[in-house]
Amino acid sequence: MAIGLHDSEVKNPVLRWVDQRLPVITMLQKEYGTFPTPRNFNYFWNFGALAVITLVIMILTGVFLSMNYTAHTTLAFESVERIMRDVNYGWLMRYVHMNGASMFFIVVFIHIYRGMYYGSYKAPRELLWMLGVVIFLLMMATAFLGYVLPWGQMSFWGATVITNLFSAFPLIGPEIVTWLWGGFSVDNPTLNRFFSLHYLLPFVITGVVFLHVAALHVTGSNNPLGIEPKGPQDTLPFHPYYTIKDSVGMVAYFALFALLVFFMPNYLGHPDNYIPANPLVTPAHIVPEWYFLPFYAILRAVPDKLGGVLLMFGSILIWFALPWLDTSKVRSMRFRPIARIFFFLWVISFFVLMYVGGKPAEQPYVIIAQVATAYYFLWFLVILPLLGKYERTLPLPESIAAAVLGPRASTGGGPLPGAATAKPMEKA
Repeated sequence: MAIGLHDSEVKNPVLRWVDQRLPVITMLQKEYGTFPTPRNFNYFWNFGALAVITLVIMILTGVFLSMNYTAHTTLAFESVERIMRDVNYGWLMRYVHMNGASMFFIVVFIHIYRGMYYGSYKAPRELLWMLGVVIFLLMMATAFLGYVLPWGQMSFWGATVITNLFSAFPLIGPEIVTWLWGGFSVDNPTLNRFFSLHYLLPFVITGVVFLHVAALHVTGSNNPLGIEPKGPQDTLPFHPYYTIKDSVGMVAYFALFALLVFFMPNYLGHPDNYIPANPLVTPAHIVPEWYFLPFYAILRAVPDKLGGVLLMFGSILIWFALPWLDTSKVRSMRFRPIARIFFFLWVISFFVLMYVGGKPAEQPYVIIAQVATAYYFLWFLVILPLLGKYERTLPLPESIAAAVLGPRASTGGGPLPGAATAKPMEKA
């Protein structure tokens, strides 16, 4: 073999010629073929792959929509209507893109809850978790920018209310708002800026997702037991075991996605956004998209504007500190019965905030939001640190294989059938 060429074991001569010069096939086989993965994954581990697929769908449909969208205040609303009525399959692309945002957040919320429940943020996966939080923040920014583009009533007034929040910051607040607007009110420069950033950020998300996956393949995946694999008997090769399992999840996911797109395309939207933006008419109740509602409720729970803004941003930024706030040495809440109860209460508080965030800022919704907000932060700042010191956890299993296979795990004779080992790449 010539000096500088990769020693490829791919059988097909054309693919081998490519792989010798650019070993992409070898890398894919190593990282997604023979990559050793804990043998006890459940279906909650499907949602990472579903999030990546949804990101690809959003980018592809977004590129198509951008070809027919006009980022101008006098034409934006009409261009969206033209996409729906005159562009071939434009209605399909818009409904997939519009509902894809909701599906993206559903998948990512479940992915986050799974990580919290099974302790996937603990060492050595702290950076993996933090990159995931960065992805979530970028998703929220992208979704907000995209919601403004149809230039309906809720788009315009949502942009006005949310961007005005930055004016609460002392000294620099008004300058930030002026920079966001591109002037002294939400107008054409604002729409142009939001369109440009909405087009750019998905590619930034893709880059951070690449880092997220790379960090995952360095540290390896967590698993429902929260214990590290102790040998080849605890793992399986990613393919075909988990590619098949992911495929089953994808079928169910796309069935739900199709149900939403073809039978309830506007179920998660707001009817006021089908009214052209009018700066002279304020909607009776300004409501953001459902995935912003918990954080919107936290914002409104505090009477002080600056305090509400700080708590709203802090409700997500505190996730960065979660690996250090949780002082327990046990990862999975399967073995933390008290922590499990408090965690489910935290999840309930999150959904309560989501509910009251869509209601008017009046009693009893304000007091409910304040109680839920208090528990939201108490769980991070007080309950988790104390539980790590005083909670009596259940005994951990000896190994993944012992928990999954029982007596079979103690049989001699080397690795169990199907266990992943460090073997050479199979020939393609």
